Amino acid sequence: MHTASFAGVQDAARQIASHAVRTPLLESPALNARLGGRVLMKAETLQVAGAFKFRGAYNRISRLTDEEKARGVVAYSSGNHAQAVAAAARMVGTTAIIVMPADSPKVKVEGVIAFGGEVRMYDRYTESREAIGEEIAASRGSVLVRPFDDPFVIEGQGTIGLEIVDQAKAVGVAPLDQLVCGASGGGLIAGINLTMASLAPHAPVIGVEPQYYNDTQLSLAAGERRTHAPAPGTICDALMTDRPGELTFPINRRLDRVETVSDAEVAEAVRYAFRVLKLVVEPGGAVSLAALLAGKIETRGRATAIVLSGGNIDPALFSAIIEDRFDPETWGKTA
Repeated sequence: MHTASFAGVQDAARQIASHAVRTPLLESPALNARLGGRVLMKAETLQVAGAFKFRGAYNRISRLTDEEKARGVVAYSSGNHAQAVAAAARMVGTTAIIVMPADSPKVKVEGVIAFGGEVRMYDRYTESREAIGEEIAASRGSVLVRPFDDPFVIEGQGTIGLEIVDQAKAVGVAPLDQLVCGASGGGLIAGINLTMASLAPHAPVIGVEPQYYNDTQLSLAAGERRTHAPAPGTICDALMTDRPGELTFPINRRLDRVETVSDAEVAEAVRYAFRVLKLVVEPGGAVSLAALLAGKIETRGRATAIVLSGGNIDPALFSAIIEDRFDPETWGKTA
């Protein structure tokens, strides 16, 4: 069985080079002045399908045999992995069916369809997406492309770390003092951990989760995979996994720590990104920025890299946030 490794990350970089975007590492004088240090932002909002997920999806799907391509792929996702799988499947000449929660942002559902994917909706509160995905894969003979618990997916996401280290050196930052990244199932931050452990082992990697979806934080404290307590909804729809992955958690045990951010803090980060940085970032993609702006991670006198992991935000939510109409206590409850 293939095991995720730094050598695998390097191989993934070669595998995806001609299809994935080498996204820029951005720096803002205004943000640096506010935080008192250098903040380098990896803009995965500009990746194929608008999020980092394309890296792992393409690294996995591009390795299918001709026989596997003929049978198609199936995936389950709240949206960004869904779009990435649909895009990668079309590029390699296979079909994709995606299991998505019924409350997925419309923009993400439309993205899957635009890339040629077939959507199967489910209720995230009463049905198991894993069970549905496995049933479809079994009945159709399709290859199941998991959103994070797949070594090729982990390694594909790890290419972000390779680019960050290389791009930081190019702007005179070597080594980085710390790297901050959102955490959910853990595929992205696991791939980054594989890279940082080899290229920048002294730079701590800090995870960030939504306030009530802190399963990685709880798991690190317990020393084993834990599920967070029953939680209310969150605008961070991309970060609602209930516990870390079986493959990702052992890698992510090297995390320095995990901070949490509220929906209000995330909304402020989305607003700041638009108004000051001139970037469109979805809530789940803005949690690392939110943690910095909220003062939860020390940045003064330090060089900090963060990952802006996606930009696929619901237009109505985005409008409410940037026009100061967003209320975390009522959003989605009375609309």
